[in-house]
Amino acid sequence: MPHLVAELIARHADTANAIGAPGRSWLSYLGLREHCAKVKKDLHQIGIGRGDRVAIVLPNGPEMATAFISVAQVATTAPLNPAYTYEEYVFYLKDLKAKALLVSENENGPAVQAATELGVTILRASADSSRPAGQFSVLACDPIGAADASAPGEDDVALILHTSGTTSRPKIVPLTQANIYASAQNVASSLKLTTDDRCLSIMPLFHIHGLIAAVAASLGAGSQISCTQGFNALSFFSQLAEVDPTWYTAVPTMHQAILARAARNQSIIEQSRLRFLRSSSASLPAPVMEELVATFNAPVIEAYGMTEATHQMCCNPLPPQKQKPGFVGVAAGPEVRIADETENVLVASRDVGEIVISGPNVTLGYESNPQANADNFFEADGKLWFRTGDQGSFDEENYLRLSGRLKELINRGGEKISPLEVDAVLLSHPDVAQAVCFAVPHEKLGEDIAAAVVLSEGAAIAGQEVRDFVGARLAKFKVPTSVVILEEIPKGATGKIQRIGLAAKLGLTKA
Repeated sequence: MPHLVAELIARHADTANAIGAPGRSWLSYLGLREHCAKVKKDLHQIGIGRGDRVAIVLPNGPEMATAFISVAQVATTAPLNPAYTYEEYVFYLKDLKAKALLVSENENGPAVQAATELGVTILRASADSSRPAGQFSVLACDPIGAADASAPGEDDVALILHTSGTTSRPKIVPLTQANIYASAQNVASSLKLTTDDRCLSIMPLFHIHGLIAAVAASLGAGSQISCTQGFNALSFFSQLAEVDPTWYTAVPTMHQAILARAARNQSIIEQSRLRFLRSSSASLPAPVMEELVATFNAPVIEAYGMTEATHQMCCNPLPPQKQKPGFVGVAAGPEVRIADETENVLVASRDVGEIVISGPNVTLGYESNPQANADNFFEADGKLWFRTGDQGSFDEENYLRLSGRLKELINRGGEKISPLEVDAVLLSHPDVAQAVCFAVPHEKLGEDIAAAVVLSEGAAIAGQEVRDFVGARLAKFKVPTSVVILEEIPKGATGKIQRIGLAAKLGLTKA
């Protein structure tokens, strides 16, 4: 069987439900296959085919999911954040060398303006909420030439995403048909997904987490996925009641927002059939995992992923095996090893070092960036290894614990501090709902440590009390020098907290 996106949906029962949405009727697997065939025909007639790059800017929801699955069977998809500015769209469309941009039928915002300015063909998706979820038509437009109508192969690029670019220019990550197929199978296997499972999709679908763990893995397993318009803590429990999922996947900040509203929705939780909860894209603090388990009476499966791995690298196993709070699980797809942080050599798994991966779901390299490839890939033991930029080590049961991003480790006068360790202590305070610690510049030490916290509802404590709490549990050099109490911690587009740059955002650096 070829390892292609098309194969993920090729063999499931015609009448089985595939894609839905709250308040919408279900699209069957036969309907999804017919939709993909129609999109292929429409794109070929317009002049879009194998090797062409199609940027997708659609609202979160079932049409975004089917756009990814259908366009990836014809050309190369490049989902972009609908919240980008005109200047950002100009950058990304140019950087991607996009041939076309797929938007909603009546969209005329900054993405369309940027595409018009750059001469990128604009494709419009017409959807009707009375039709099954996910169905749309590509409206006719003037042909732009002959398309390569041949089917993509395993090594063809199916998906292009950019790295976050927190500290440098965003890097282009090309992911092949085979990468996507392998990762979807890895996730489905880790979670033991079956045709009886149903995912409630709340992650943004311009990000690797939602595209692979929610959409591709669900469809590859022949299960069902209900795609919301995005995460809203106020809507989550009504969606949980309506959709009746067996699982959902989210980032830690989403889980924390859900927990904040759990007490008033206890009856919905009791009636739900959640088999497990999944967390990924950032480390889940142990206290949060434990509270989720107690609240939902279901295991929490923390996974470790990144774009360059087409998402999943490690995953906590399902019961009866252990889910270890503070650990991101065991290798779950690629081979995962520890490497020296400066030398291109593998070291013992119990040693602390840089986490590296190798396998069929791992990108073969960044596009047009030889320096980044030289810095991040190396050969050892006859394999190509990718440096994740994360520091960690395995325990005696081969569960991986992360120390943090190497670039995020705080160097306080020579003392290396793992921000994840301090986060976990902060979150164990009964009055702290969210917390993140980060580096701030220091004239003599080079870096010092600060923390931002969001208090639990009704709590009223001062920063000094938080510092005293940490000081009673960690060495003095790990205690935040300053604690900023906020109503909300700034987050990136996917809901992840970004430590790098947080000091500047909060005004803790000198102008």
